[in-house]
Amino acid sequence: MNKNLEKLNSTDNNAVRILFSLYQKENNNKPKFTTMPNHENYSRLQKKYKEKFISFIVLLFFNCLQSPLLAQANRWQQKVKYNMMVDVDAVTNKLMGKQKLEYFNNSPDKLDKVFYHLYWNAFQPNSSMDVRSRELGKTVINNRQDWDARVQDRITNLKDDEIGYQKIVSLKMNGVPQPFKYHETILEVNLTKAILPNTKVIFDLEFEAQIPLQIRRSGRDNPQTGVRYSVSQWYPKMCEYDYEGWHPTPYIAREFYGVWGDFDVTINIDKTYKLAGTGILENANEIGWGYDAAGTELKPTAKDKRSWHFIGNNVHDFVWAADPDYKHIVRKMPNNGPAIHVIYNFIPGDTKNDAAWTAVADAAVTVLPFIEKNFGKYPYPQYSFIQGGDGGMEYPMATLLADSRLGTVFHEWMHSWYQMMLATNESLYGWMDEGFTEFATDLVEGYYRDKVTRLQVAGDVTALKKLDSLSKLLPLEHYSNYATYFYLAKSGYEEPLTTHADHFNTNFGYSAAAYAKGCVFMEQLGYIIGAEARNKLLLSYYNQWRFKHPNSNDFIQLAENVSGLKLDWYKKNTGVTLQKLSIIKLTACGKKTVYQR
Repeated sequence: MNKNLEKLNSTDNNAVRILFSLYQKENNNKPKFTTMPNHENYSRLQKKYKEKFISFIVLLFFNCLQSPLLAQANRWQQKVKYNMMVDVDAVTNKLMGKQKLEYFNNSPDKLDKVFYHLYWNAFQPNSSMDVRSRELGKTVINNRQDWDARVQDRITNLKDDEIGYQKIVSLKMNGVPQPFKYHETILEVNLTKAILPNTKVIFDLEFEAQIPLQIRRSGRDNPQTGVRYSVSQWYPKMCEYDYEGWHPTPYIAREFYGVWGDFDVTINIDKTYKLAGTGILENANEIGWGYDAAGTELKPTAKDKRSWHFIGNNVHDFVWAADPDYKHIVRKMPNNGPAIHVIYNFIPGDTKNDAAWTAVADAAVTVLPFIEKNFGKYPYPQYSFIQGGDGGMEYPMATLLADSRLGTVFHEWMHSWYQMMLATNESLYGWMDEGFTEFATDLVEGYYRDKVTRLQVAGDVTALKKLDSLSKLLPLEHYSNYATYFYLAKSGYEEPLTTHADHFNTNFGYSAAAYAKGCVFMEQLGYIIGAEARNKLLLSYYNQWRFKHPNSNDFIQLAENVSGLKLDWYKKNTGVTLQKLSIIKLTACGKKTVYQR
């Protein structure tokens, strides 16, 4: 028994305390020992309470194995329910909104204040985003300025009618006006009455906003896409409050963290516009345009504006886009699978453009069964690939895409698993989103290459030779991400993965770490615990942690549970330190990773 206790030395003090409390109880709380018993007295307690001791140790040992998984997987989280009515002026590029927000405080804490994100306030000269971008542009890496090429110094040059802003007209909680103050992209609300644990309050909020010229992710009149409105991060959004407290992260550069809930959104806009967005279009019979049945036209209306009513449940954000020239392609997955929507900017006479976006719809239908077998079932009733934005950016049940390149299409869709359903705090664990998404994307691209592209070029010897050479690059499937990691490791710009996403010294350092090193982390994990165990881990991760905001410790604990190996050293060496990864098994020898096809 004493040897067993030595093995449980991390819990030994707890065992002593509990045994001591048993002794106190049976002696009317008058302990014989005036201090905590030493190991000699501990042995005497063992003999006296042998039966209770054995039962306790069994229970303690079981809890040591199980409690980290069970307790953390069931940790509390807040919930929101948004009901929003928005009126868009397509001439002035402004919108007025009314928002009713039911906020469920499921935490054990009393909340004296709340915070909202006001993302569009970043698109103003001398904002934190503007200053940071210009500052990083002073650094040159590989003959390129390190600023985001989409942002550069463009915010500084915005005119008054081109900037973005979100202003609060009024804010009430349970009908009582609340004081608030702006911190650029964060709104702080000091509540007149605290929100008690396990209670619900209702916030009624009116806001006005100006849609910025397309700079980053959201905006209007993008010359690259020709799309009129890409409307993301557009409403006052409640910040996340979790076991670590509030996360009022300013919009300086990149990632997000949001509260799961339900969205009921109505958008009133000029009747010539066609919309796509998060959720199901509730008034499809009124709208038409492929939402009621594939191929239908936009239904006429005598009104100047048309109302588009979307509902998205169990999501943590809401995106929409609008353009008079949008075209809509619809595919329905078999066996009650999701509807696939592809909405793109139609160019008269450009058949290549039509073919490219049709290929997006067909590719989605092709790869979804592979994705679901390897990474988990897609749980929502629809997904929309929407031309818009400035590259590729993921949102719940939808993504904004600047073009139809399938590599970007697959990457943004895989974010539905590693951010829209698992939703780590991207500011702290960007590599768990981008890196895991990259890992999955590589596999989806390989599957599509073998199942579709090879058949398409079956008679083209040159094309087949190119595909063969690509498929033999090592490491299998992840060659480009390994190459990027190698470059990062040698560059002198590498920083720990634990660095906050907005606090990396360079954009290059963040991107290479989050995307490439995060991908390498997952592939190397397969070499350590075995590809079969790693593949099982990915499905277990999805099944146990979806809709629960896991962190890096949660993932590693699950990996240990699945593999039976101790892996904290791997997490520390790859994430916290700057030790270089020892790349394992780069040859084609040995066992090949097999994915279900």
